[in-house]
Amino acid sequence: MFSSIWNFVKRHKRKFIFTGAVVGGVYFLGKYARSKIRELQEKEATEYIAQARRQFHFESNQRTCNMTVVSMLPPLREAIVNQLNSESLTAILKTRPANKVEIWEDLKIISFTRSLVAVYSTCMLVVLLRIQLNVIGGYLYLDNSVGKPPVTLQAPPEVQQQYLSSIQHLLGDGLTQLITIVKKSVQNSLDGVCLKQSLSLLELEQHVSWIRAEVESCPCRPLSSYMLATDDNALADQACGLTESDVLTIRLLNETRDMMDSPDFSVVLTACLQRGFSRLFDNLAQFFHPPPAPPADSAHNADPHSLSSVSLPLAKIIPIINGQINTICSETPGHFVQELLMNDDMKEFAANVYDSFSTPQEVHK
Repeated sequence: MFSSIWNFVKRHKRKFIFTGAVVGGVYFLGKYARSKIRELQEKEATEYIAQARRQFHFESNQRTCNMTVVSMLPPLREAIVNQLNSESLTAILKTRPANKVEIWEDLKIISFTRSLVAVYSTCMLVVLLRIQLNVIGGYLYLDNSVGKPPVTLQAPPEVQQQYLSSIQHLLGDGLTQLITIVKKSVQNSLDGVCLKQSLSLLELEQHVSWIRAEVESCPCRPLSSYMLATDDNALADQACGLTESDVLTIRLLNETRDMMDSPDFSVVLTACLQRGFSRLFDNLAQFFHPPPAPPADSAHNADPHSLSSVSLPLAKIIPIINGQINTICSETPGHFVQELLMNDDMKEFAANVYDSFSTPQEVHK
């Protein structure tokens, strides 16, 4: 029996070898496939956890941005009021001075200037802080990544402090420059409008449109120049010698300027300004009440509820526009700031900035 089995094996030796090779190959191939599938699953799980961690860090960073904006509004309002102090003029008017007409004229220019500057500077503050905190947030994500050696920190605490302190330009020299150009444009638009002249909300909006066109159309003075000091100023401040922290800070500032030169930045800032000035006129509209509805037999008359049919003397509009700064730059988040923070263009821009600076390849560019 054994000899017959042996003869059978000898006759079919090649078949047995081939079958063994196939079975063995299938076994090892299956084992290899299982190990690769396991590696792929582990990789996918790791990537999912990393993406979830990154998303959580991003969302946390946006909340920090929002809180920082709100905390900066009182200093911004104080800086504007200090340079455009209408309260002192109002106090003088209460004493019934002989030159009250001249004081009223000054109050007209200051009141409009400070409300328009409040809109501009608040929008700039929101956009600039959104850029800066997402740049830092992206680098912090990299700095805190697993396996990141501490010597390669992109945003150490001292650099963060230096970088974020650049916001003082917007609250200082940048604000002064912005006030100068807005005030000049307000004078050009409203100097010929007397205090007794009545204006509708639409006419008022037309004046503001003229002022905005003059402020925003100057090619030699882009709006970004009020937000961040120029390269020359930044380097001059470091003339005594650059430390490693100084070099990192200047790099962050230059990267910020690059983003402020991008089309995306222009789109976001324009969207914020449109929303900001729209909200300003929504606030003013509350004071332009339409007259009572006419009798039924006068139904053929013009629509009395149209905003163009409601007008107020400029002297009555001045106190209204003068008080808008308290709504615009309020430390209690109102509709004005909330609409800026929740703007869709702003959210997309913030995500793009964070994504650019939280990916390792950007660090080596």
